[in-house]
Amino acid sequence: MVSTYRVAVLGARGVGKSAIVRQFLYNEFSEVCVPTTARRLYLPAVVMNGHVHDLQILDFPPISAFPVNTLQEWADTCCRGLRSVHAYILVYDICCFDSFEYVKTIRQQILETRVIGTSETPIIIVGNKRDLQRGRVIPRWNVSHLVRKTWKCGYVECSAKYNWHILLLFSELLKSVGCARCKHVHAAGGAWGLRRPRGHAPPPGRGKRPRAARGSVPVTTRSAPLLSAPGWLPLVL
Repeated sequence: MVSTYRVAVLGARGVGKSAIVRQFLYNEFSEVCVPTTARRLYLPAVVMNGHVHDLQILDFPPISAFPVNTLQEWADTCCRGLRSVHAYILVYDICCFDSFEYVKTIRQQILETRVIGTSETPIIIVGNKRDLQRGRVIPRWNVSHLVRKTWKCGYVECSAKYNWHILLLFSELLKSVGCARCKHVHAAGGAWGLRRPRGHAPPPGRGKRPRAARGSVPVTTRSAPLLSAPGWLPLVL
């Protein structure tokens, strides 16, 4: 049985959320920052531990506030589908304090607008641009402790530019949305959580650029609600 998960990716302008998605799907990165102005839908399939999972990745432009109800959600075309996802990925730039404050605000609004009596939707906080570690504005330990211990959310740092911890991020995502078959995939002790064809890549700034994972084939990328074209192949994790 194929599981389907809808995932919303949110973040302030310029944090690299679209770059993370494109690195995951296409193994590509552009130095040119093109602002996201409209909601985009990506429809990849991933194979993890021999099981297929369909992902519906919704890449949203920066929003001023999380919609408080369904009426407000559908009144703004940029927010449509935002309240009905299975998980949220909130991305910030580790070199920009304001982008972390944005994530902090959006997370709080998500919790405040959650329907009473429903299960809590998983939230993963992502610190992007790890390759710019020297420009970090908040110590990693402080952020990790706040997110994991206080917020009770998942936390991953990555580099969309060097494809570092991108697969780990989506591995954690599948675990957070209740993928029981993937629960033995761990991220502790420096493990990358996903197998790569030839060893593993060093952290950004150390050694050569990581090799792109094999088996990933571009899926149709259109604005919602179009479906992917026939003939796509699954992205193997």
